[in-house]
Amino acid sequence: MPISSAEASSTVKAVSGSATAPTAEPTALVVPAVHHRQKTPAPPPLSIPIRRLLLERRPYSDRPPRYDYVLTTKGEGLLPALIALQDWGARHVMGDGALTATSEGGSAESRRVRELVNRKMPDVVLERHDGEPVTPNAAGVWTVLYFFPGAFAPGTQGYPPGWADIPGTKGCTLEALTYASRCADFEAAGATIRGVSTQRPDQLAAFVTHARLSYPLLSDQDSKLAAGLLLPTFRTAGVDRFKRLTLLVDPDAIIRAVQFPISDPAGSVDEMLALVRGR
Repeated sequence: MPISSAEASSTVKAVSGSATAPTAEPTALVVPAVHHRQKTPAPPPLSIPIRRLLLERRPYSDRPPRYDYVLTTKGEGLLPALIALQDWGARHVMGDGALTATSEGGSAESRRVRELVNRKMPDVVLERHDGEPVTPNAAGVWTVLYFFPGAFAPGTQGYPPGWADIPGTKGCTLEALTYASRCADFEAAGATIRGVSTQRPDQLAAFVTHARLSYPLLSDQDSKLAAGLLLPTFRTAGVDRFKRLTLLVDPDAIIRAVQFPISDPAGSVDEMLALVRGR
């Protein structure tokens, strides 16, 4: 169905607005960029045809009537575009246009990430490195979720061209191995570890085998979690990748601590362990 310029404009306005925490059912994806809760039956600022195509209205209160707007399957197809728009804004509108896998501590991007504290994790399912579908955070326990740009096993598809020249990309292997060496300490403190990147599950499986990791790596290759939390990303060689950050999630799936930006990947592991022990 053709989309008019007016409809396209209203769509951009909708995805650039603010939103509340996700409250979707496990099979639904409520993305902050397009999630909209209404105190009246009025729809979000999308034309009716576009809204019906991209969003599904679900009532969550009868008195007064209130609704959640969740992405349809077709709407989820827009996730790469939403992530690209976010990256473009962070790089060219809020930044100086330079390609980077990190951020300045006082930047708008850093403030946005810090505002994730006390937010509930979105109800999405990712694919583990062994192909098993799992939720990002483990049920009923504290979870350390560290997001990294990319880690590749020797002899597999290597790093993208110019990877080492992008600020913030170095240190993924060191970070992964440091978490592995501290795994028993995290478990003793009551937390489990999971790494997340936008790499394919087979790439992550190769790295898990190579690095002999004792914890799982999860693939967000469809950008569901990235969009659900508006996580900072950068794009290189045609692939959206996470900027390095770490979340501490409590047993009720509430984010309780954030590390971003991370300038010392190995040192951030000990800092996170101290946060877990002191919670």
